[in-house]
Amino acid sequence: MRHNKAGYKLKRNIGARKALFKGLVTSVIEHERVVTTVPKAKAIKPLVDRMITLAKRDTLHTRRQAAAFLETPDAVKKLFDKLGTRFGQRNGGYTRVVRLGWRKGDGAEQAMVELVGSELVKRAAERAKRREERMKAIQQGKEEGEEPSE
Repeated sequence: MRHNKAGYKLKRNIGARKALFKGLVTSVIEHERVVTTVPKAKAIKPLVDRMITLAKRDTLHTRRQAAAFLETPDAVKKLFDKLGTRFGQRNGGYTRVVRLGWRKGDGAEQAMVELVGSELVKRAAERAKRREERMKAIQQGKEEGEEPSE
């Protein structure tokens, strides 16, 4: 019986499990979403939330704790510069697990772990890009309209 044995083993030894969790958490922070299996998604959700909680405090000690867990310096920088400020007013619940269906190759159930609000940030970036392209097209239209009048 596994009484009082919390956590997910995922049929791996401790070294492989730690490496898997570190890689997945780093990917979620860098890309703001990752597609994986449901048990892995459920296992990394509290770890990502803990990293964002560290980023909200933003001290040298918390930066070193995050750097010890995350695999790339870029992930640490993004965590503290962008995500810590984005979730500063939010009390937990920084990630969401969305089930996507069954994988074709082996039938494993897929899930997407994403940061809450990342879809809003991406939509805003897409809107800004489209607005910039429209303004550029309008400017080019004006310039082309001025040339024949000369």
